[in-house]
Amino acid sequence: QNNPQVCPYGLYAEQLSGSAFTCPRATNRRSWLYRILPSVCHKPFKPLEEGHLTHNWDEIEPDPNQLRWKPFEIPKAPQNKMDFVSGLHTLCGAGEPRGRNGIAIHIFVCNTSMTDRCLYNSDGDFLIVPQQGKLLITTEFGKMLVEPNEICVIQQGMRFSVEVFGETRGYILEVYGAHFELPDLGPIGANGLANPRDFLVPVAWYEDRQVPGGYTVISKYQGKLFAAQQDYSPYNVVAWHGNYTPYKYHLEKFMVINAVAFDHADPSIFTVLTAKTTRAGVALADFVIFPPRWGVANNTFRPPYYHRNCMSEFMGLIKGHYEAKEEGFQPGGGSLHSMMTPHGPDADCFEKASKAKLEPERVADGTMAFMFESSLSLAVTKWGLQTSNRLDKNYYKCWEPLKSHFNPKCK
Repeated sequence: QNNPQVCPYGLYAEQLSGSAFTCPRATNRRSWLYRILPSVCHKPFKPLEEGHLTHNWDEIEPDPNQLRWKPFEIPKAPQNKMDFVSGLHTLCGAGEPRGRNGIAIHIFVCNTSMTDRCLYNSDGDFLIVPQQGKLLITTEFGKMLVEPNEICVIQQGMRFSVEVFGETRGYILEVYGAHFELPDLGPIGANGLANPRDFLVPVAWYEDRQVPGGYTVISKYQGKLFAAQQDYSPYNVVAWHGNYTPYKYHLEKFMVINAVAFDHADPSIFTVLTAKTTRAGVALADFVIFPPRWGVANNTFRPPYYHRNCMSEFMGLIKGHYEAKEEGFQPGGGSLHSMMTPHGPDADCFEKASKAKLEPERVADGTMAFMFESSLSLAVTKWGLQTSNRLDKNYYKCWEPLKSHFNPKCK
């Protein structure tokens, strides 16, 4: 049974629910944790002023322009020690956690490990994309080592700490009101894209450790941080079972689907994980990657086409050079193309791809770009537009050299 009158080894049983009790069985998520002490043993939470987290989307006027950021700066230690929590910066987002509908995109930069403190997110799920430096993430379920070109998901309510090994940077997609899941495959069939067998979950690991000086438990709650003190480690889960866990995935495991005749398939064929809305086929957020692959389409302009979209598209780069913008879009930076804002290849890319000999070619070798795509209209924070001082104000100039090739007499 899940909850015996007396647990083996004198442990406490505690359920962590990731869904309503009455959700259909296919979507019901919960895990049972067997702990040395229950997580309820802590002092009251108090506000914690730290980091640059926000869900105030009205602090600055909207900006519909194409936006691109240079690589976000990592503070130098020991002059400015910054761990994962203090290094969280909200770049853009929409919605709000109290209504359980919305997303936020954060950048994290840090240079020191979390010591005797942990974080849990009461608002939603974190999808973490490390770009520089590996993360050793300790959770109530066990440990995960997450390196660049891997991702991990820490779901709502799960306590975790991040250990780093030098200057570290990455991206976070946060969703309120939905969990990430694998997209449906439809006509693709049973296999392809991200396969379930390649997702890894931790095995139980625990420490029975008293912390006389105080252990800090940080809660992200309604967009703000709160801290509570306790005198023991929260990683005292000796055993667990269930289907609500943290997990990680290596992006090289992705089985790419691509066009093999003509034209350019939509980027939805590169979806790793999706957080659905109640509208069929419309995502609260998709996590999409552009991995190394073969390009073979005939009579086709092969890079991404010029585009205006009813979705919001944030792009980041883990390593290498993105095919549509080999200059200016750098690892550790990002770009945002908002709803119906036009975007596409820069002038150099267009000219090269229009004249290229069309033969089978490797695309994106040594590269990994990704996209956070959302059906919500995203607002950029003051930190993103001003305080970070990383906005590339010359981004629009990459399209200025485009020229007309129109010839009405050409047949």
